[in-house]
Amino acid sequence: NMDSTQIVCSVMSELEFTAPRAIFMPQRGYQDAYRTAYDLLMRRFPAEALSLIEPALADDPGNRGLLSLRAWAYMIRAQLGRAETDFRSLVETDPTDSWALHGLGRVLERQSRREEALGYLRLAAVMSGEYDHQAAVFRVEQQLAREG
Repeated sequence: NMDSTQIVCSVMSELEFTAPRAIFMPQRGYQDAYRTAYDLLMRRFPAEALSLIEPALADDPGNRGLLSLRAWAYMIRAQLGRAETDFRSLVETDPTDSWALHGLGRVLERQSRREEALGYLRLAAVMSGEYDHQAAVFRVEQQLAREG
């Protein structure tokens, strides 16, 4: 006589779970590369996104959208030094880019450079008014208070 836990385990062992395959369409330019890479990053496929972003950036090295996606991909892959370099470049060329400011702050925070991160996170929160940006400020302030 099987109980409900045994039945669920029996059914679960018969099922195979696989991630959806990433499908690549031929790219016609950096707009297509951007759209496809963005979709891949939303689905957490940073390596595949980078394989599209890098050649598109080689053709258009000043493209802020592609550079933003590359920074995001590096952040997902925990390549924090590379992400920091890209975010700093974005902030230097446009200090009003709240997304880049927030990204730079998050990368610094993940490297345990909280004091340095806090200024960028505060700027992003004030400029954007977004809840996630404000929550990041609160989180880092609380971490610094506990350490302090």
